[in-house]
Amino acid sequence: MIHYRRPGPLRVPLLIALCGCLLAPAVSTAQQMISTSGHIDSIVALVDEDVILRSELELAVAGIVDRVRASGESMPPMHLLEGQVLERLIIRELQIQRAAQTGIRISDADIDQALVTLAQQNNMTVQQMRQVIESDGEDFSEFRRNIGEELMTERLRQRIVNGMEPITDTEVDILLASEDLGGGEYDISHIMVGLPEGATPTQISAAKAKVDDIHNRLMEGLDFASAAISYSDSQEALEGGAVGWRDLNSVPAFFADAVRDLRPPEFTQPIRSPAGFHILKVNDYREQRQVVIKEYNARHIMVEIDELMTPRLAMDRIIEIKGKLDDGEDFADLAKEYSDDNSSANLGGDMGWFQPEAYGDRVYQTLTALNTGQTSEPFQTMNGWHIIELLDTREMDRTEEAIRAEARDKIMRRKAEQEVEEVLRQFRDEAFVEIRLPGSASGSG
Repeated sequence: MIHYRRPGPLRVPLLIALCGCLLAPAVSTAQQMISTSGHIDSIVALVDEDVILRSELELAVAGIVDRVRASGESMPPMHLLEGQVLERLIIRELQIQRAAQTGIRISDADIDQALVTLAQQNNMTVQQMRQVIESDGEDFSEFRRNIGEELMTERLRQRIVNGMEPITDTEVDILLASEDLGGGEYDISHIMVGLPEGATPTQISAAKAKVDDIHNRLMEGLDFASAAISYSDSQEALEGGAVGWRDLNSVPAFFADAVRDLRPPEFTQPIRSPAGFHILKVNDYREQRQVVIKEYNARHIMVEIDELMTPRLAMDRIIEIKGKLDDGEDFADLAKEYSDDNSSANLGGDMGWFQPEAYGDRVYQTLTALNTGQTSEPFQTMNGWHIIELLDTREMDRTEEAIRAEARDKIMRRKAEQEVEEVLRQFRDEAFVEIRLPGSASGSG
């Protein structure tokens, strides 16, 4: 799922950075373009058969600079920021290429829906959003194309995750039996110095020296987010290394062991993993919360809408039934005679105890407006017309069920993150990449 939301007024470069649309359409190596500054555009990286242009890098860097300034974080040196942003563009270009090669296609309707979502999250219409984009000098057709490419990368990642083995009950049981069950949650940031698969002793030594240097700089007062933006190889580097809230069950064991005794704003010593070296920071901590849910016991009568029973006829029928109730006829008897809900009609319309979301928003909204023993006026849902009577409510502690559901989600999220990271690293290792930034070592994978 794409997270487009941001607070405050919408500005296009930052908006593009947030929704991941950092890459303009690729062009052939022979093609050159005039950049917005009026200079001949240059190639900053070859990525298999496509290229990344200086203008694309400048646009992406501008978006990150806006975000860093808005957050109040320290601005890293520009050459380091350019290198980090270029690496992200390379990874994104590889994802777009692999998505296209595996048959992933995005329709105009998909892009239209994404634009509607993005506009709503910024409290405007699509037309208003277009005006903002064009007033900032951006081409809306290019913006649409970037949205389409972002959707392609999201679907590729989802395909990777969908290919994973399902989470078993045994895995959930093992997690729930761990010593960290019931513990709190940590807001974590992360710096990684990555290692290629099959790294040589020389590469390992260089990575260790780099992570030690980063750690020393942090000890001397370097801002963690700035260090992540400047030096980290992780996917969240350009977000200042922000991972978000995690409990110790949702991170690898060696991370959990390192974080467990930290308190905000402490950070770890460098940690070695198969992927490289890591430094973790605890930004905040919160205790696990009890989950108490209000449950409802109700009974209802439904007149189903079908080919024979039109919405108008169904409405007339439910109004007739409501009149019988008002005249004192028994609810259960009327439900057995008239209700089209086969699961509850023979029980006098009894729906049993259920949680708020069980029957949809319309039923829930109707119930919350009733007092115990009160019957609703007729109302319509997608299934038909209804009358519902609230019999009782109760508060139930569902912490254990919620913990189990969260445990399954945490296992899936952890596995998904590891799987996507591994696949992207494989894409990068197998690709031909030549970097042409001044001062950067050219190379290919």
